[in-house]
Amino acid sequence: MRGSDQRSGSLFSYVDIEARVRPNHPLRAIRRLVDAALASLSEDFAGLYSGMGRPSIAPEMLLRAMLLQAFYSIRSERQLMERLEFDLLFRWFVGLGVDDATWDHSTFSKNRDRLLEGEIAARFLSAVLAQPKVKRLLSTDHFSVDGTLIEAWASMKSFKPKAPGDGNEPPPGGGGRNAEVDFKGQKRSNETHQSTTDPEARLYRKGSGMEAKLCFMGHTLMENRSCLIVDARLTLADGHGERNAALSMIEAWADRPRAISLGADKAYDAEDFVNELRSMNVRPHVAQNTNGRRSAIDGRTTRHAGYAASQILRKRIEEGFGWIKSVAGMRKTRLRGRDRVGWAFTFAAAAYNLVRLPKLLAGATA
Repeated sequence: MRGSDQRSGSLFSYVDIEARVRPNHPLRAIRRLVDAALASLSEDFAGLYSGMGRPSIAPEMLLRAMLLQAFYSIRSERQLMERLEFDLLFRWFVGLGVDDATWDHSTFSKNRDRLLEGEIAARFLSAVLAQPKVKRLLSTDHFSVDGTLIEAWASMKSFKPKAPGDGNEPPPGGGGRNAEVDFKGQKRSNETHQSTTDPEARLYRKGSGMEAKLCFMGHTLMENRSCLIVDARLTLADGHGERNAALSMIEAWADRPRAISLGADKAYDAEDFVNELRSMNVRPHVAQNTNGRRSAIDGRTTRHAGYAASQILRKRIEEGFGWIKSVAGMRKTRLRGRDRVGWAFTFAAAAYNLVRLPKLLAGATA
C-alpha cells in the first residue's frame, strides 16, 4: 500500500531524543569516553570562569560541539550552529534538548577562545588517554615521532618587508582589494619579511624543488602498540623545529630506568639529536640518511630486530596526519597565531584518538 505524503503537523513529540540514536551508533562509545575525560577536567574548567556574571556556554558542550566539527569536517562555526539547529544526533551528542536554542556562531567562537587560556586541548588529550581501559592499550616503551606542515591562514601577498621603504616592496599591480603582484626576482626570507596577516607564520619549503608556503609545523608522538597519539605540539616552521619538538615530547616518557625507543625518519638523522636521545636512555631508531654524508646511526642500533620493527611501525604516524589534515580540516588552518593554531592541532589529535578507540577497545575485550 502506498504511503501518504502529508505532513502531520503534530504540536508535541513524546519520543525522547535518547531513543532517536540507535544503540550501536559509533558516537555512543565515543561520548562515553568524552564524558569521562570531561568529568576529570571539571576543576580546570572552574578555574577559567568567574563566579559572577551571566552563565556562559558550558565548556563541556563547547568541546563536544568542536569534536563534531572535527568528526564531520564542518568548515565553520556558522555551519556547525546550523547543523545543531536541525540534527538530533548532534543535539544528543552535545547535550542539547529538542527545544533548547542553539548559540550564535560569534558567541560560540568567543566562548571557545576562553579555553585557550587553560591549555584545555592538551589536558583533554591526556584525560582521554589516562582512562584505565585506554591506558592498557598504550605502550610505554616504544614510540614514533614525525612532523607535518600546517598551512597558515595568510596569503603570500601578505608577506611584506619588515622595514617599509627598503626597496623590496612588490611592484604594484592592478587596483582593487586583491591586486595582482609579481614577486619574480625578489629576495624574500623570514629575516627580512613578515606576514601582515599572521606575523608568526614562517616561509618554509618541505623539500628541494618544492614551493615555499607560509606555515607552521605540527608534531606528534605516537606509541607503537595501538598507534595512538600521546602528545602533540606546534612550533614555528624552521629546520630545527622537528628535532627540538621530538626531544621535548619524549622527555616525559624517558624518566625511567629501562631504555625506551623512538622511531623517526631521515630528517632526524643528526648527530646532536641522536646523542641527546642516548643521554636520555632512549634508543634512536632513526632511519639512516646516507645521501652524501655519514649517518649518525651505526651498526650498534641497526643490528637489533627492534630497529627494523620501529622503521615499519613509525610510518603509521602518517595516518594520524592524514586524518587531522583532511578530515579535521587542519591542512590549511582557519585560525591565526601559534597559540590558537597549536590548540586546534592538539585538539584534532585528541579527536583522531577518539575515532579509533571504540574499535581498539572492542578488540581488547573480545
